Amino acid sequence: MKTAIVTDSAAYLDPQVAQANQIIVVPITVIFSQQTYLENIEISTTEFYEKMRTTDKLPTTSQITMGQMQMVFDQLIEDGFDEVICIHLSSGITSFINNLQAYARQVEGITVYPFDSKVTSAGEAFLALEAARLVAQGEDAETIMPKLAALRETIGVYFVVDDLSHLMRTGRISNGAAFVGNLLRIKPILSFDTAGKIVALTKERTKKRAFQKVLTDFEAAVAAADYPIRACVIDGNNPEESAQWVETLTTKFPGMPIETSHIGPVVGVHTGEKVMGIIWSRDYLI
Repeated sequence: MKTAIVTDSAAYLDPQVAQANQIIVVPITVIFSQQTYLENIEISTTEFYEKMRTTDKLPTTSQITMGQMQMVFDQLIEDGFDEVICIHLSSGITSFINNLQAYARQVEGITVYPFDSKVTSAGEAFLALEAARLVAQGEDAETIMPKLAALRETIGVYFVVDDLSHLMRTGRISNGAAFVGNLLRIKPILSFDTAGKIVALTKERTKKRAFQKVLTDFEAAVAAADYPIRACVIDGNNPEESAQWVETLTTKFPGMPIETSHIGPVVGVHTGEKVMGIIWSRDYLI
């Protein structure tokens, strides 16, 4: 049984890491006015945030089409694959995975296993990398899919946006109305609920206080876990603050693997620039 792993560009996997692990990354589309760009192919993260700051009309996104997916499946069939595990952006913020589940039933020549990450960014990446590791060990979808579901149960995320208005504008936050009225004077702390929807947990007056709250809650999550943790600091064009978060976490949690990733164009449309966060899971490499 020959098994392929596919994810989307919102996982923000380093291209070299994806290639080394034989993970296929399908790009999502970002739209500025009438101009479309394939994420990380036709527009970089730096270009996106620069363009977002100067445009009159804020960008939108368009989900991967089934035509794009069929092209991937056709190539996999040609390459001799029997099955493909597709790990994608949370169903709580896009209908793509639901569409893929329906489309998968009619795909011929290869068996398609859609998997809802119920998260984005490094959370997606953790799942894709774990799937690739298991494939390399000789496992197939029958045993990998339940293991991905088990890993997903250990994923946690906190993130702090500099401006909640982007999530409000794009409708990607389920309880944002509770914060309306003082958007410019708060730094909301958000997460993903069990359905994969973005929810606001609490709010602080400054980014510094928000980080302290995140740190306290993360520390409680680590203490409650009966397994080793792997964490990843994510940022939206905010490298200096990312370095500060990493330094603090590395000092506070010696021995814990602390990685870094970023929020690129597709997720950045909804979070805005300067977003900061931490995503963690059971350390799947142990």
